Amino acid sequence: MNTSLWWQLAWVAVLGSSLQLPVSAATASASAVASVASATPAAQLTVTDDLGRQVTLSKPAQRVISLAPHVTELIFAAGAGDKIVATVSYSDFPEAAKAIPRIGDLRQLDMERILAAKPDLIVVWMHGAFDRQLELLKQSGVPFFFSEPHQMEHIPETLSKLGLLMGTSKKAELAAADFRQQWQQIASRYAQKPVVRTFYQVWNKPLYTLNEKHIINDVLRSCGGENIYGKLASTAPVVSIESVLQENPELILAAENKKRTSQMLEQWKSFPTLLANKNQNLVAVDGDLVNRPGPRLIEGARAMCEALEQARQHRQSASQSATPVQKVKS
Repeated sequence: MNTSLWWQLAWVAVLGSSLQLPVSAATASASAVASVASATPAAQLTVTDDLGRQVTLSKPAQRVISLAPHVTELIFAAGAGDKIVATVSYSDFPEAAKAIPRIGDLRQLDMERILAAKPDLIVVWMHGAFDRQLELLKQSGVPFFFSEPHQMEHIPETLSKLGLLMGTSKKAELAAADFRQQWQQIASRYAQKPVVRTFYQVWNKPLYTLNEKHIINDVLRSCGGENIYGKLASTAPVVSIESVLQENPELILAAENKKRTSQMLEQWKSFPTLLANKNQNLVAVDGDLVNRPGPRLIEGARAMCEALEQARQHRQSASQSATPVQKVKS
């Protein structure tokens, strides 16, 4: 199974059991990072992670374990890739990440190898499978930083925090500033665009989508999209084909590996009255760019915004073709 699809399935399975961010953590601003990330008189380094927990180190971490692909990308972007001593399967970006020793995957971690690596920091994506093994790792006394960005602005905040914890603040701040600038440009460009009602398809069997609490919804909203299932209670709800047809979205976006045929979108082609199909707005985006809440999500966001803009253009073309031609009387 290819990288993108494996993590899509794992991601869906995890979302149903993942912990929710405290409101205070989910609404942190860039200025809040400066207040929670500080060096105390005792030279300790303290930040607040995405579960609202304070993480304190006596000195910058030198032996770090990453327990998610997006975490690995964040650490590299923060300038600390050379400090990662172990990671999980499918941590394949950037290229240097492929050489890092593996200590398991999303489903199972090798506790003995983790402890043998003698980490001084473990960066975690919280999920049900890990929660069952967390108590064993807690007994080791190794500090944990939990990473689960829920909004685009949380990604540069995380870069800053990781940079502080690993002694690479200068590079991390540059990466954070670059991400913020690119995101502001994208958000500004599409801020006043007409709304496109969108169905975001995570998987097709069963038919999974995402609600407004997920970072993908932040991207959709900023691109001028309306998530047709944004108000559902579950972060990753299962919906029916009949429900999608009733909602009749103008655009259907599916996260897939670009090297594969858009199999998840094929089922919609059999419904000629579906607006997204009728207007040729069945679009696949690169799963590796949108399924990982890390630095490359800015590329995924750009691709999603372009898909919405294309849908607007198709809307205009469809409207023009449907307008009857008025004959001029001689």
